[in-house]
Amino acid sequence: MSEASISSGVLPATHRPAQAPTGMAWRQGAAGALCLAVLAALPFVAGGYWTFTLGLCFANAIAILGVSFLVRYGGEVSIGHGVFAAAGAYTVALVEKYLGLSVLASLPVAAVVGALLGIAFAFPSRNLAGIYLAVATMALALALPEVLLHFPTVTGGFEGLYVKLDALPGISKSMQRYYLPLAGLVAVVLLLNQFRRSRQATALLLIRTSAHAAESFGIRRSWARLSCMALSAAVAAVGGALLAFSSSTVSPNSFTLWTSIFLLVGSVVSLYSLSLVGAVLGGMFLTLMPLLLAGAGDWVPILYGAALLAVVLGFNALPPHLQARLQGGK
Repeated sequence: MSEASISSGVLPATHRPAQAPTGMAWRQGAAGALCLAVLAALPFVAGGYWTFTLGLCFANAIAILGVSFLVRYGGEVSIGHGVFAAAGAYTVALVEKYLGLSVLASLPVAAVVGALLGIAFAFPSRNLAGIYLAVATMALALALPEVLLHFPTVTGGFEGLYVKLDALPGISKSMQRYYLPLAGLVAVVLLLNQFRRSRQATALLLIRTSAHAAESFGIRRSWARLSCMALSAAVAAVGGALLAFSSSTVSPNSFTLWTSIFLLVGSVVSLYSLSLVGAVLGGMFLTLMPLLLAGAGDWVPILYGAALLAVVLGFNALPPHLQARLQGGK
């Protein structure tokens, strides 16, 4: 099977996207709608502190979706997605600084910058896989702070840059910092849900399941690697851009190696889900857990690790068919 046949919709029956049962699809849609309704109403009952914090949760959830997408459709683990999130964040800050445009205008630019950076990384590392690719992405995360500090006139050095412009004039800043990341999260989830039903998604899953079988159909592994990393990096960049808007600042300290590690942890907590509920759970764990454990002193690493271990063990206790679905099966 050639790539042209994929783009024209001609796929073998065994490789066509599986359709979820009607009952399951209805339950998933109902859970997502209920979650969205609760989140939309929260600012009217929560205080300013929680409104601000939850806005950060939503932005982090988008970046987590980028990691989960790579795991599900590429079968690879990244310890460097903080680099792509940083690219989106700095793009928003630089566009505002030099062009005077708000985040609404710079958000598509951030996604494109993230995708191009993903391709620039994926092309030379297209023959790497498994632990070797993970170490390569970790090297990116280690180098990022030093690179940002090496160009202080552009990146602002240790102080960083500020994102001050309103996205929508006439709406309070706190509401913008909450609802814009939430709207971005919903949009990304809907786009990924649409992508899951596409022929391109099926081709990526076929490559992940059996590279030799996919190549016999004319689907090149290099194409799959580049497209997977580009889409994953673009999603992470959107998350970083909205994180910069929600926090109103961006600096090298915001995107260290630990940032990339925590994004991977959030992806594990969400069980690599591409749904709204799963992404929100991962974003909340990533953002709220350190705050909730702040008063635990030396127990913080132990309790944080215990919480993560509970999630992983709970996942392993699920039936095999549910594990396979949560890990990327369709």
